[in-house]
Amino acid sequence: MQNTTRTIIALVGSFLISLVGMLRILSESFTSPPLFVAYIFAITGLIGIITNSIMLRKANKQEENRSV
Repeated sequence: MQNTTRTIIALVGSFLISLVGMLRILSESFTSPPLFVAYIFAITGLIGIITNSIMLRKANKQEENRSV
């Protein structure tokens, strides 16, 4: 699997984790898992989105330099 493909999969996964956390925070439904788990999901998902998007940009720049 290419590095770009792995980065895109990780970016989608981070987005989904962040989305689950944000939905849990916004719905404020008090079920069995505590609310801080939703905050952890939202924060780590956001960190993953930022990190993977930076990695994807770097990979795209490297591919452009190789093709030129």
